[in-house]
Amino acid sequence: MADNARARKLADRIQVVVAETLDRRIKDPRLGFVTITDARVTGDLREATVFYTVYGDEEERAASAAALESAKGILRSEVGKQTGVRFTPTLTFVPDALPDNARTIEDLLHKARAKDEEVREVSTGKTYAGEADPYRKPEDESEDEDGHGREGEASE
Repeated sequence: MADNARARKLADRIQVVVAETLDRRIKDPRLGFVTITDARVTGDLREATVFYTVYGDEEERAASAAALESAKGILRSEVGKQTGVRFTPTLTFVPDALPDNARTIEDLLHKARAKDEEVREVSTGKTYAGEADPYRKPEDESEDEDGHGREGEASE
């Protein structure tokens, strides 16, 4: 069983090799603007998962996924040549969910800003139901009702 540091190094190398090979050797017209975002290798170095994103709509994503699947053999042989490991890991391509998650967060932030603006507009020109400062403050303890200080102290 390999250690995690070796698996991480191999994953980093696979990410670079796949990205460069896609850029230089794969000429599939279905392949759109693909970015290899991450690669992970199992502890036994037998399987590699390559995460990617595609710039474009759902149709371009599907076409790019098909192009990656058809180029899997070329990519795996190139990984084997450039990494020099005894057993070349099998490659699995998975679309990265990060852009979708970021888009969801942006939408939620936009909704929150709209609600804040709505509340701000409603509250413009309004006053507090009670006093502006609703907190009780302790009375000044240095003087009592007669104008004298604490026991035995005289105020001037």
